[in-house]
Amino acid sequence: MRAWNRAGEIKLGPPQQQAVLAALILAEGTPVSVGALADAIWAGSAPATAVGTIRTHVYRLRRALEPGCTSASSAIRSRGDNYSLATTAHNCDLLAFRSLTSKAEKARWEGCLQDVTRHLRHALALWQGEALQGLGGPRADAHRHVLEHLRLQAQTDRLAAELELGSATAAALDLQQLVARHPFDEHLRKLLMLALYRSGRQAAALAVYGEAQRILARELGVDPGPELQETHHRVLRADPTLLHTAETPAASPTAPVQTCAGIPPTAPRDRPALPVPRRKRVRCAGLTT
Repeated sequence: MRAWNRAGEIKLGPPQQQAVLAALILAEGTPVSVGALADAIWAGSAPATAVGTIRTHVYRLRRALEPGCTSASSAIRSRGDNYSLATTAHNCDLLAFRSLTSKAEKARWEGCLQDVTRHLRHALALWQGEALQGLGGPRADAHRHVLEHLRLQAQTDRLAAELELGSATAAALDLQQLVARHPFDEHLRKLLMLALYRSGRQAAALAVYGEAQRILARELGVDPGPELQETHHRVLRADPTLLHTAETPAASPTAPVQTCAGIPPTAPRDRPALPVPRRKRVRCAGLTT
């Protein structure tokens, strides 16, 4: 876990203390019971001293996040045996990531592919390494799996949008790396085949399908799914419709470009911006954990 305040980076203490902070961050402002925090640390094998230990960790986290604070903590709030962390998209990278991916989804719904790529690039730039790096246990592993899936989805959506905008060659390079890390992901393979085909590399696109066919047969005993098979058939017969991409209008003095902001918003408006806290910033989940 990593966190900062005005004075610089904060020391967050031992792994158990960091596990408490991670559980509070992942709850995204929802109160977390002492029992749930104990489960996050000890995975169902909490000692008799668990409650006291957790309270000590919370006390030390409050002092770390708000040094010198003499009034009630505004960072970690308590109500009965429940604790919650005051986080927003302005001070927590996990919530910032969720906010940016939501904006990208809205932009995609409105047909603003350039905004999709912009929001997703900013969202993915928040990641620094593996999600929840340094934290162990079944709970951390489960959250890590979910967060890494969200990251992969954002990467996939960004590359799909860039492919539609005509950046086939650049998208192919990134997609090759993703396919190497996720060899069973057929949607990634489909995007890679499209990127290669649109880059004038039909043979390479067909080779991607052949590799998928071999891996799936050897490891899982199955054939590629209908979507990937269809893409293969279309590449094989050089289907010209595979070359179609979204048109990007060029700026002109006589025909001004309508930006996404100029499109009548039919999707729900974003919530009003929250005030920006200046005391601290917490990075979580590979988005820094």
